[in-house]
Amino acid sequence: MNEHLAARIQSSLVNGYLPCLFALAIAHELGVPPLEVGRTATATSVRISRCQLGLFGYGPKSEGKSKIVQAMPQVPDDLTARLRAALNPAGHLTCAAAFAVAQEAQRPRLEIANAAQSLDIHIAQCQLGCFT
Repeated sequence: MNEHLAARIQSSLVNGYLPCLFALAIAHELGVPPLEVGRTATATSVRISRCQLGLFGYGPKSEGKSKIVQAMPQVPDDLTARLRAALNPAGHLTCAAAFAVAQEAQRPRLEIANAAQSLDIHIAQCQLGCFT
């Protein structure tokens, strides 16, 4: 295990959890794949929280707060086209593809997840390995 990475993860915890934003920043900062950050977090019993796509980590499930994704009432045609073009062969939108669509469309990542929810598009393959 990369001890420097493990220490960096520990120093970035918020209330005992590693927010997704921080995990991806650590990967960028240390020049390691995001999946290595996720695996190291898991190996050190650290859970990832506050998914930037709103899929997990926003409070107890018992309070209905595990996800914050809300279906959009109307998905703009340009966004629908971008999302459908980004689907993998299984018909899913990967986390990395969702981030890319957000950047290309200059929209918040959560908005991309909300649009995907409306279009019944499943988001898969978390860059950190959280829901693969």
